[in-house]
This record gives sequence, structure tokens and C-alpha cells, in this order.
Amino acid sequence: MDLPFPPIADETLPAVVMPSCPIDRKLKGQKALVTGASSGIGRGIAIGLGHAGADVVVNYVKDAGEAEAIVEAVKSCGDNQAYAHRADVSNEDDVRAMFEKMIAEFGTIDILVNNAGVQKDAPFEQMTLEQWNTVIGINLTGQFLCSREAVREFKRRGVRPEISCAAGKIICISSVHDIIPWAGHVNYAASKGGVSLMMKSIAQEVAPYRIRVNSICPGAIRTPINVSAWSTPEAYTELMKLVPYKRIGEVEDIARAAIWLASDDSDYVTGHNLYIDGGMTLYPGFETGG
Repeated sequence: MDLPFPPIADETLPAVVMPSCPIDRKLKGQKALVTGASSGIGRGIAIGLGHAGADVVVNYVKDAGEAEAIVEAVKSCGDNQAYAHRADVSNEDDVRAMFEKMIAEFGTIDILVNNAGVQKDAPFEQMTLEQWNTVIGINLTGQFLCSREAVREFKRRGVRPEISCAAGKIICISSVHDIIPWAGHVNYAASKGGVSLMMKSIAQEVAPYRIRVNSICPGAIRTPINVSAWSTPEAYTELMKLVPYKRIGEVEDIARAAIWLASDDSDYVTGHNLYIDGGMTLYPGFETGG
């Protein structure tokens, strides 16, 4: 049986066709930082924020060429400003320098998207301390360091009512694996579980300052990091056993959610995990009663 949404393995397999809906420029005048923005979900969010009118700092750590391409894509969205900044989010000095430059260039920050993340997978008994520390350092500590700098600026500046109802918005990119165990990926799942309660605890603490903090928890999204899971019909068929909606997610699915969470349309939403997973967290293995 043909797959309703075939993956892109080669030119003979058509791409998923997403609805072509215009993005309102509801973030006009806002300043955004997207970490890990040179590829995958971060790339999609950075360009999406650009389409919504935001000026964007494109954080990257490895591929300057890709980061500059995203900068140009953001600038092409309108009269947006954008630049690329290399920083390791797990390094406190790098993070501080990144925020100092952003405030010098853009004057402030309104939106932080904590997207940078890595996987270093291994069976649990073979996992090294370096693999554990690297994943926790980037996926969890990196979000802590960036969120702390953002909150400091949000509280210093306060609400700019002509720009937004909120003093600032933080969006943490987490995963369905903040609640779904993942054998062979213990460090990754632990980091995402940590992001969930870190996000909620920060949200609780800073809400009185009109700072909103939320998480997006993607399921299976078509990105280079998981190409082996969708790049052949056989792999795609196996993947769809975990997705009741029977299609893989696209970075646009995540970008549109990030725009909503960054906008005043979601002004009464804070401390929330938004699962964008085609129903993966519905545990489809139990759909017939287990």
C-alpha cells in the first residue's frame, strides 16, 4: 500500500505537501535569539520568526556557511535584521558574550528559543561520562544559561507595551522523550525530562514579571539528525507505527507553533509543554487495548 505521506529518499518519492498559509507579521519589532539555528528545527524556527517580522540572531557552533545562509533567508523575509553568532551554549562565557553582543546590536531581546541540542547514543552500560556530560551540558545546562541571561534582560527592561503584552518570551525546545522513555538514549531522555521541570519552575518564578516560559515537545520531525528513520519506504513504514496521524512532522509544524508562543496570541499561556507529535504521546501500541 502506498504511504499517504512518503518520505524524501530520492527524486522518485514526492515530498510532503504542507498547506501554504501566509504567516502574519505579528512579531514586527521584536528581537529573537534562536540557538542551534543553522539546521533542522532551529533553522525552520529562525526563518519562521523572520517571516513573522522579528529580527533574529542565528546561533551556531559548527557550520558558519549554513548559519549565514539562514541569516540571508531571514533578511529576505522583509526589512528584517539578522546576523550569525558562534557560541557553545554549554559555555557560560560564550553565552554571556552572545547576549552582550545581541543587546549591543539590537538593543534588547524579546524572544529566546532554546533549540540547541545533541544526541550521543549508547547502550546504558556502555555510555561514557563524556557522552553523558556533553548531552546534559548542551541540552539542559545550555538552556539554563541562555534562559538566565534572557530573564535578566527581561526584568531589567520590563514590558514594552507598544511591542508586546509580555516583558519576554522563552521557548524551550524539548521532546516527546521528556515523558516517553527511550532505551539506548538515556542521556538524551534525562536532559529533556530536566528541561520540562526546569521550564515549569522558571515559568512559575518569573510569571509575576510578565515573562512567559513554555516548551515545544516535537515527535518525529523530518530533519537531518534522524534521516535514517524516514529516508526509505521501509523505515518510514516502521516510523508510522508510532504516529497515529500517519505522517512525519515538518519543521514548519514546529515553526508555526513557536511563532504562536512568541506572539501575544498566546499571552495567557505559560508553563506549558506543547506536544507536536502527530499523536505519538497517545501511545499507539495500546490502541487495540494493549
